[in-house]
Amino acid sequence: MKSKVLCLRKHSPGVMQIARLFTAAMTPTATLRQTGIFQRVRNERDMTEHSMYIDGKDVQAASGATSTVVNPATGTPIATVPDGNGVDVDVAVAAARIAFESGPWPRTSRTDRARVLLRAADALEAASESLFTLETQNNGRPITETRAQLSRVPEWFRYNAGLLSSQRDSVLPSDGPYLTYQKRAPLGVCGIITPFNHPALILARSLSAALATGNTVVIKPSELTPLTTLAIARILTDAGVPAGVVNVVTGGREAGIRLTEHEDVAKITLTGGTEAGRSAAAATAVRFARITAELGGKTPVIVFDDYDPVAAAEGAAFAAFVASGQSCVAGARFLVQRGSYDAFVDALARRAESIRIGDPADVRTQMGPMISDRQRRKVLDYIEIGRSEGTRLVAGGDVPDLPESLRDGFFVRPTVLADATNSMRVAQEEIFGPVAVVVPFDTEEEAIEMANDNPFGLGAGVWTRDIGRAHRVAESIESGMVWVNDHHRLEPSLPWGGVKESGAGKDAGTESFDDFTWIKTIVVRTADSDVDWYGSDTPGRLN
Repeated sequence: MKSKVLCLRKHSPGVMQIARLFTAAMTPTATLRQTGIFQRVRNERDMTEHSMYIDGKDVQAASGATSTVVNPATGTPIATVPDGNGVDVDVAVAAARIAFESGPWPRTSRTDRARVLLRAADALEAASESLFTLETQNNGRPITETRAQLSRVPEWFRYNAGLLSSQRDSVLPSDGPYLTYQKRAPLGVCGIITPFNHPALILARSLSAALATGNTVVIKPSELTPLTTLAIARILTDAGVPAGVVNVVTGGREAGIRLTEHEDVAKITLTGGTEAGRSAAAATAVRFARITAELGGKTPVIVFDDYDPVAAAEGAAFAAFVASGQSCVAGARFLVQRGSYDAFVDALARRAESIRIGDPADVRTQMGPMISDRQRRKVLDYIEIGRSEGTRLVAGGDVPDLPESLRDGFFVRPTVLADATNSMRVAQEEIFGPVAVVVPFDTEEEAIEMANDNPFGLGAGVWTRDIGRAHRVAESIESGMVWVNDHHRLEPSLPWGGVKESGAGKDAGTESFDDFTWIKTIVVRTADSDVDWYGSDTPGRLN
């Protein structure tokens, strides 16, 4: 390990290189276009071989191993990436530690650091069309969904740049001749582990806050969807973030475990399954490192009979089927009041059957594939479990008939299972696919009880025209987020995270920004007189 660190020091960026990077950050967007930043991203989708990105350099896995990235809409390989392991994580963390301890980023003034983040936001925005295409090809989300989501990525960088520029240090009240104040400092090396479903957006939430507060990072993207992460890391370097500050290790489970266990990593931000979150929490607890974990969900969507059932079904279908249901806050179980239950089920079934499935690159496509054949088999198995438990299949339930070019893709039709009970496996367990389970209820109290009768607590939805009921129910549901008469809406200022088995901590908002720093309290005696506790007949007060 020592020899690796020495090697990284030998090749770490010099003063002139850092100066050039910061000069690039001050360059107008038009000039950045000429530097090749946009051409690089534009060509990403044409590349078949990719490298990891460590200390500002393209790096292969120490073992030489590679893995294949597949387009889930066609089942065909589109790229190879290094299959990194713990050794590669060690190298990346060493580079990040050097960049933190001796590089310019943590010591850059807040104004200049914010300026770099704003330049990065402009560069990401200008490269957005290429990023849309790349992510759609990599994870199979329809281009219209991907464009809507990734177009917001620059907002997180601008928001955290704004928080950085407006940050104030606290002065605390003290008795006697003392000035007491607090200073915030960056944590050090932070690890970010991202999932396959929203690779760029989830990365931006944590990465923008970590960078704004002066940390360095090592990112481990999902082995299924690493391509936009690699592109974004290089964009940030071209926009002025110094080498070694943002590092990307591609690989699978071994790399992720090593990152959570690494003794030099001060914080882990992880989005993934509950078991992965438990393992990461145990690993970070050993060294008292911080962790933010957004984990599984089984989002209840409560529909009261004072809301038009057809309008509720058409609006709430987005909750169930966006991202092909591959979202932790997907509307996975609809709790519908009995007075409008039949009309709601019929309307949801019609909407599910009308969703256009097809090539994600086609702007007419409304739903794409599962991320993998393994995930598709899991979803189809759950549909059969639901039918065996006694649910009524009213829409979908199988694989769609698609053109020859998509026959090897991992598609499942949007599915609605009606007449479920809240105790069924399909109503309790996370399916992570386009399967909506519908459960009837009678009273408000019953709906709240059923909503909370689940190990997860990430998101929830409430559909009602009664304003008092909306507030009552929202306050009673055990979840980190509740949407009323809508679903899955987010802003950079809104803290994102859950309770119970859905994780701990918050992404986004001032909560995330602050959690990438530690607080130092400084007490200054302002009196002219000296302190001599043992030489005084009237000693002061011990606090």
